[in-house]
Amino acid sequence: MTYQPYMIEGADRPSRWLVTCDHAANTVPAFVSGGDLGLAPEDMNRHIAYDVGAAGVARALGHCLNAPVIRSNFSRLVIDPNRGEDDPTLLMKLYDGTIIPGNRHADQEELERRLNRLYRPYHTALTQLAAQRTDTIICSVHSFTRQFVGRPPRPWHVGLLYAVDDRLARPLLAQLKDEEDLCVGDNEPYSGHLAGDAIARHAIAHERPNILLELRNDLIDTPATQEAWAQRLAPMLVASAEKAGV
Repeated sequence: MTYQPYMIEGADRPSRWLVTCDHAANTVPAFVSGGDLGLAPEDMNRHIAYDVGAAGVARALGHCLNAPVIRSNFSRLVIDPNRGEDDPTLLMKLYDGTIIPGNRHADQEELERRLNRLYRPYHTALTQLAAQRTDTIICSVHSFTRQFVGRPPRPWHVGLLYAVDDRLARPLLAQLKDEEDLCVGDNEPYSGHLAGDAIARHAIAHERPNILLELRNDLIDTPATQEAWAQRLAPMLVASAEKAGV
């Protein structure tokens, strides 16, 4: 089967929503270090290699919203599609205390090869999907680990990330904070402003309403919990867009 650096589901779905998942897979293509970055399987199956559970939530959200879904098909350790091309963390050699052997000697030529075969095709496809409508709303699905090595546990169940455009974030934050069982992060566990990232490139640059969802990965580690979160979030997203008038 021919390798494809991204997957698209429901390209012809009629919704104005576009669901993206930048860190959907832990795949290392065969043309990168022979398909092996030199990490143990347990490392390739944790948050350093991909956003655990995010792909399942994104796919379920796509069904709930009747929206197209695009997700990457390469590990963030191969090259990170949620970074600008000039970002120093585009190709990580150390992440959360773990050295990435397959990236240790990666030079500019190797970086360019990965850009051309993985990163750029993903972003070209995302660009085309987003341009199918003039009123596209982008919802980007990510997950985060409960605790980095040597750091305190993170308290949030879900976080909303946003930058200069908070039209969708504000009403969605209000809804989530009304949920008594949730600890909600406002631009946590990360800042929503990252120059050149996927939201900046495909949403902010085109003045498209957008939101980036961060779900704690231990809460979405099964198909059932992924579906449950999608079912919970989808009506909130729709209501927030209506309230924001976007």
